Amino acid sequence: MSTLFSELRIRGTLLRNRLVMSPMCMYSSEDGFVSDWHLVHYPTRAVGGVGLIILEATAVEERGRISPLDLGIYRDEHVEGLKRVVQLCKEFGAKVGIQLAHAGRKAEDYPPWEREKVKVRGSREAIAPSPIPFGENWLTPREMTKEDIEDVKSSYRKAVRRAVEVGFDLVEIHSAHGYLIHEFLSPVANRREDEYGGSFENRVRFLLEVVRIARKELPDSVPLSVRISAVDYVEGGWILEESVELAKLLKEEGVDLIDCSSGRIAQEESFTEYPGHQVPFAERISREAGIGTIAVGMIRTYEQAEEIVSNGRADLVAIGRKFLRDPYLPLRWAKQAGVKMEVPRQYIRAW
Repeated sequence: MSTLFSELRIRGTLLRNRLVMSPMCMYSSEDGFVSDWHLVHYPTRAVGGVGLIILEATAVEERGRISPLDLGIYRDEHVEGLKRVVQLCKEFGAKVGIQLAHAGRKAEDYPPWEREKVKVRGSREAIAPSPIPFGENWLTPREMTKEDIEDVKSSYRKAVRRAVEVGFDLVEIHSAHGYLIHEFLSPVANRREDEYGGSFENRVRFLLEVVRIARKELPDSVPLSVRISAVDYVEGGWILEESVELAKLLKEEGVDLIDCSSGRIAQEESFTEYPGHQVPFAERISREAGIGTIAVGMIRTYEQAEEIVSNGRADLVAIGRKFLRDPYLPLRWAKQAGVKMEVPRQYIRAW
């Protein structure tokens, strides 16, 4: 019996297995709209058998895009295209989530493949908790006023409402990888002296306010996930013990899952990646905060993924780049595990 290929219910969402396609920027949108690329890319992974697809970081504000080619949910007009993606994926058995994001000081005004041509990186529209650039040769963001904070919270509220209209099975708040909400959490990027800076209680305030907005706007049946960077890998930065305490607070606010990533708060960070290096974060947060977790990061084999979920180290396993190489990864792993999965009749002869 494979735990990885067992069902999991989170609120009103029933996943056919514990495999998640991690959100990955596709840089394929114009003005935030869904393109033909999205209509091919995401449903293909649904055909491949994944349990949950979380769409790429989707901007809640135009100035909050990671790049000008990011998917967006900051206009009502974005809803129609997103509905089509979700409908197609659901036709093939996958559940679909959306990752709501604001890039903060890491917003950029050009595609990633043009970064080498840019002398000073960033966006002149970038906002952040404090006027501290991400790193050397980055533009200094504008420090957010109280009005800015309220405006961004309003943008999240509208984005969640649109996500409900689209029909997503899960909503994830992106609070990791050095983007806006992570910038509020980390002392590396947050030097504010008001109620949004300084103490742990103040630095987590903005995220908790966004989460309360999201939970209020979401039906009770729709799960809410928060992706965090569990540690900063920078001296004086966010630490794992704070992640555990944050997870406890998020659970009280109605969050169902903590998606456990790490790092990327500053250019000078230093750490070593290896298979499963972030799994202990998910395991500790799950154990000490009593909340569901998603493990992610260089999970490369069926045996590795099965060990994580069968031993209760995380509830779900998210995979990124491997899904770019192999859309049918779940079908391959199921066959390897001797698990019978439903295959589209058009593909039965191959399986």
